Amino acid sequence: MEIGIGNGLIALAAGLGAGLVTMGAASGIGRITAAAAEATGRQPEAANDIRTTALIMSALIEGVALFCAVTCFLLSGSVAG
Repeated sequence: MEIGIGNGLIALAAGLGAGLVTMGAASGIGRITAAAAEATGRQPEAANDIRTTALIMSALIEGVALFCAVTCFLLSGSVAG
């Protein structure tokens, strides 16, 4: 079975895409956590609301990241099979 240059580029793009998705999600969740820690330090009485909002936002980022990573893996699987 021969893999052409087009299929090789698709596989490379899928691998790079999965890596970029992971780094983007980690950066976004890190920023949310930093902002939540700063907000909790400024207003300790609102810690529960801040924590809840930060968890919901982190879950939404993880959901989008998972969807993108699965798309990349499906794309790379279509090249191999």
